[in-house]
Amino acid sequence: MRKLLNTVLSGFLARTRKTPLGPAFSLVSIALPATADAEPLRVVASFSIIGDLASQVGGEHIELTTLVGPDADAHVYEPRPADAKALVRADVVLVNGLSFEGFLPRLVKASGASAPLVELSEGADILNDPNGGHYHFHGGEAVFHATPNDPHAWQSIANVGVYVRNIAKAFCDADAANCTAYEANARAYGEELSGLDARIKQTIAAIPEDRRTGVVGHNAFRYFEREYGVTFLSPQGVSTGSEASAADVASLIRDIRDQRAVAVFAENISNTRLVKQIASEAGLEIGGTLYSDALSPPDGPASSYVDMMRANARTIAASLTSD
Repeated sequence: MRKLLNTVLSGFLARTRKTPLGPAFSLVSIALPATADAEPLRVVASFSIIGDLASQVGGEHIELTTLVGPDADAHVYEPRPADAKALVRADVVLVNGLSFEGFLPRLVKASGASAPLVELSEGADILNDPNGGHYHFHGGEAVFHATPNDPHAWQSIANVGVYVRNIAKAFCDADAANCTAYEANARAYGEELSGLDARIKQTIAAIPEDRRTGVVGHNAFRYFEREYGVTFLSPQGVSTGSEASAADVASLIRDIRDQRAVAVFAENISNTRLVKQIASEAGLEIGGTLYSDALSPPDGPASSYVDMMRANARTIAASLTSD
C-alpha cells in the first residue's frame, strides 16, 4: 500500500510541474503512515506484585507476562512449560532477587533464555534474615538457601520506590525510543507512592502503642514493622517452604501471651489451618487476611500494589484497635 501511494504521489507531482500554479494554490507535503506500529517491549515479571509495578512504569509500551499470579505462593511455585516459552521470548525479565524466586535459576537454565534478569531489590534497604536462610520447594523437596537477607523488601514503600527506578532504567536500556515515557511514568507513580506512605503512617499511628502486636503465618512483614511500628509474631521464617513444628507453635503461644498480641491474621497465599490453630490455642480471633507475597485477583481488594498496601494497613488497624 505504501509503495502504491508513493507511485500515485510521484505522478501527481510530475503533472503539477507542467501546470502553472495560481497564487491561491500551494502544494503541501503528505505524511504517509509508518508501515507498522513499533513492537512492544516483551517483559516477564516473576510474580504478581512485580507485574503490577512493571505495568505502572511500562504502560502501553510493554507486553507483560507474569509467572506467579494472584494469590499464588512464589516460595513453593513449580514452573510450567508456558513459563519457559515466555522467558525465551522476553526482552527483559524482572525479578525480586534475594533468593526469593527459588524456582527461577533452573527455569532459566532449562529454557535457555538470554534476556537480562534485573534484580529490582538492588540498592534497596535490605534486612537480614534472622534465621540465616530459608527454604524453597524444588520437585517436592525442601531446599535450603543459605542467604542472610529477608526478601520481602516490597513491604516497605520506600524500597518499592527503588524497585520502580530500577524498572524504568531496565526499560530505558532495552527500549531507548520510549525512555521518556518510562521515566515520566516512574516519576508520577513515585509521587503516588509517597502519598500512600504518608497515609499508612497516619493510619498506624492511630493504633494505641500497647495494641500494636499481631500474629501472621510466616515472617513476611518485617519491613512493614520497621517502617510503621507494628510487631508481627510468626511460627515460620521468611519462607512458607518449611513447616512449623509443634515446638515452634508452642514457643509462639508463649510469645503471644508475653507480648500481649491482639489478633491473628491469615495470609492470602497460605492455607488458614495453622493460623486457626494458633488463634484457638491463644484465645484470639482471626483479624482478617493480609496480602504478603501476592496480589489478589482483579476483583479483590488488593489487585494492585497500592491497593494491597492500603488494604493491609486498613485490616491491621481495624483488628488491632477493636476489643
